[in-house]
Amino acid sequence: MRKSLAPYIKKGKFYQSVVDDGSDMVFVVDYEGRILYHNDSVRTLGYQAAKLKGKLLFDLMPPETVGDIKKKFAQSCRKPRARHVEFEFLLKSGERRFFEFNSINLKHKEGLQGLILDCRDITERKQLAEELIEVQKTKDLFMANVSHEIRTPINGIVGMTTLLSQDLPPADQHAYLTAIRTAAENLKVIINDILDLASIESGKIQYERIDFGLRHLLQTLVDTFHVQTMEKGIELRMELAQEVDNHFVGDPVRINQILTNLVGNAVKFTQKGFIAVRCKLEKKSGQMRHLRFEVEDSGIGIPSEKLSDIFESFTQADASITRNFGGTGLGLTIARQLVNLQHGRILVQSEAGKGSLFTVILPLPLARASRSQKAAQKPETRLNDILAFEPLSILLVEDNEINRLYASALLKKWNCRVEIAENGKEAVDKASRQPFDLILMDVQMPVMDGYEATRIIRSGLPPGNRVPILALTANASVKEADKCLDSGMNDCVSKPFTPEQLFRRIKKFRPISDAPEKEKMINLNYLVNASPDDDTFVQSMVKAIITNLPESIDTIRKETERKNWMKVAEAVHRIKSSLKMIGLESSRKNAALIEELVYNERPDRIASLATDLCNDLQRALTELKEVER
Repeated sequence: MRKSLAPYIKKGKFYQSVVDDGSDMVFVVDYEGRILYHNDSVRTLGYQAAKLKGKLLFDLMPPETVGDIKKKFAQSCRKPRARHVEFEFLLKSGERRFFEFNSINLKHKEGLQGLILDCRDITERKQLAEELIEVQKTKDLFMANVSHEIRTPINGIVGMTTLLSQDLPPADQHAYLTAIRTAAENLKVIINDILDLASIESGKIQYERIDFGLRHLLQTLVDTFHVQTMEKGIELRMELAQEVDNHFVGDPVRINQILTNLVGNAVKFTQKGFIAVRCKLEKKSGQMRHLRFEVEDSGIGIPSEKLSDIFESFTQADASITRNFGGTGLGLTIARQLVNLQHGRILVQSEAGKGSLFTVILPLPLARASRSQKAAQKPETRLNDILAFEPLSILLVEDNEINRLYASALLKKWNCRVEIAENGKEAVDKASRQPFDLILMDVQMPVMDGYEATRIIRSGLPPGNRVPILALTANASVKEADKCLDSGMNDCVSKPFTPEQLFRRIKKFRPISDAPEKEKMINLNYLVNASPDDDTFVQSMVKAIITNLPESIDTIRKETERKNWMKVAEAVHRIKSSLKMIGLESSRKNAALIEELVYNERPDRIASLATDLCNDLQRALTELKEVER
């Protein structure tokens, strides 16, 4: 047979042209698989030209695969053509690579017992296919876990809500409401993880550059996990080096998100012992500081072979971790990507059974003002917002009943007059009939969406009327925000929102009263400067002053009427230091003058000064009560 085929190979110009000039590896073989001809592309296997002639094709394949490929080869010998027949080649170096051949049977064309094999390297394609299968398996597992994680809190919320519809004692009602809130918070975390990852990977995440105090950020972080660690009996401690106890410029929300993911993991995987949150200086250059954040725990640790995988999407050190501890497995992925986007680094050291140490190094510039200046710049309006918040007439446009109930309850608590519209068309009708100070506009609604409603409202308003319209949207992407602004809205409030987030957005666009605002007496800068970025301290001091001040005012009034000047002086002396704390400098000077007049036995002016002092203290007390609210 070989004699009849060899002259054909030598003389057949068409097939000679195909095998010599083809870019793929081409063989001409007889029905036994013996190589009668091959082109120079066999060099990719590591062999020289013409070196394989006379050898069996099967000798170039891994022995364990030969049986299978011989069956496929025999089938090809019985057909005019065969396509995409996969096999493995052994390279001269010993490496294996995947190929597939398409064959032409010469017996059906020329009456010769042989095949032309056009062989193409498909190794990369096979590897990619295998990787895609693994990725799909991982994503399927992730979706199963997420489905479980989402369904669990939803089931709890529905169940607790059903129980709350019954006639229950107050203690049970409180317990069920707490369970609902906990389940809702867990659900929010899961959804936020998924949305955050989508925003990061699509390049649509934005960073702020604002001044923030590092001590306040870390203290707030630790306070967030205080209850969880206390319930588990874990010691949670914070260590902040003096050299970085300062104000920096960056995005405190994203930094908090990174650290929250790390501390959250530590809490989840630590059953006893401690969790330490530290920050110290890695290095400095001019105004730039490279901060070294550390989160160390005494938890279950991570096996060394898994350390390289824990930052990958949809991956945890062990698939059983999600089942045992919950979560999406996205926390560390999000943390790493947020760190990378801020030109930082994230590292991990861990040993199974001996805990973990996560390190984040972030470059942040120092804020221009000093720490004390920053504290002075934090206006007391952080606590006095409610004083500047005038009653507003607000149109709430929302199609979801629960969202309407939540938002309207908050607005009414802030003394706002609320009008409801359940879709965009209703909003247009109501906005055309009466003016509003502000409109809260849901985006996705039946009948007419928020974009169209905003455009119509804007086009129908008289010139100069720019009523603020704030979007209420569950889509927190940059693209969505741009779409809202393009339609004529002023800003976006992402759902779900906290009362504080909604309040800040509304206050940003509150109308300015035409009447001159009455100057406030109190000023809390002294307390703010004295506190380490701690609102709780300031509020507690305000509460103490509110509790004690009425008695002092009453004593001063009564003893003044009795002309018991020494008692007046004693009462004034007791409150003098408190007056400085709340910025009543002129009242403090009056109090000091009253004391001086009493001790110098000059009572002629004491009565009028004491009356003025009491009137000022009464007005200040009213302002303080508004702050406490």
